[in-house]
Amino acid sequence: MSTHYETLQQADIYHEAFAVEPPVALGERHLWPRKPGFFIVHAATAAAMTNPASSPSPQPEAPSEPQTGRQPAPADAGAEAPSPAPARPAQQRVLVPAQWGLVPHWVKSASDAKLRAPKLVNAKSDTASTGTAFRDAWLNGQRCIVPMAAFYEDDLRSGKAVPTRVARVDGKPMGVAGLWARWQGADGEVIISYCLLTVNANNHALLHRYGQPGSEKSMPAILNEGAYDAWLTALPEKAKEFMRQYAAQWLLANPVEKKADKVPKGFLG
Repeated sequence: MSTHYETLQQADIYHEAFAVEPPVALGERHLWPRKPGFFIVHAATAAAMTNPASSPSPQPEAPSEPQTGRQPAPADAGAEAPSPAPARPAQQRVLVPAQWGLVPHWVKSASDAKLRAPKLVNAKSDTASTGTAFRDAWLNGQRCIVPMAAFYEDDLRSGKAVPTRVARVDGKPMGVAGLWARWQGADGEVIISYCLLTVNANNHALLHRYGQPGSEKSMPAILNEGAYDAWLTALPEKAKEFMRQYAAQWLLANPVEKKADKVPKGFLG
């Protein structure tokens, strides 16, 4: 289960891949729990999030095209023509700055929120609708898309943790399904936060290799590009149809080279 991912560091990719305006500041490249990141929602949802009293959250709509188990192959994987530009979304999407690590609305204090958030960066999709921390966000349709360049998993097969970067084969960014929450303290402090949704990867040809031996394997729920708006507006009872593994042949895993790895053998310094 990943607790480290890589954000987008080119402003134009936000518009090209997700049809959103880029942030003024791109932020840190490597994101860890409780650090500031970004998620994507429709503009009406963002407005309701900012001022819930005067701007009620829009009701979810049935998806026009639910995600299936097949994804389009990457553009450089033998396609005869380049992929067409993303269609203009029916509803405008916006980028929202937020903390990675969900803070449920019922948390009592900001100090309690800080303690909980690092443990709530991922939500298992099969229990998100029933788990105490994520249930309200799931049932209320508080879904989002988390843009990222890659996520990281530890390869423990050698007995030593080797950080491994997992990205799309074609180098394009990933839109990962997530949940968001808005917390407000008694003093008026507001925390907007989010988590990633994960799916079981025990039988995934690539991701089953990573994580603690004997433990359940999982991976972020990577959405198809054509399913972004449908995911954001799906009815709660239809949302789990989007929770599917991303095909192993469209992902690439590379061990992360550390500075220490570059020191020639026998070099004493």
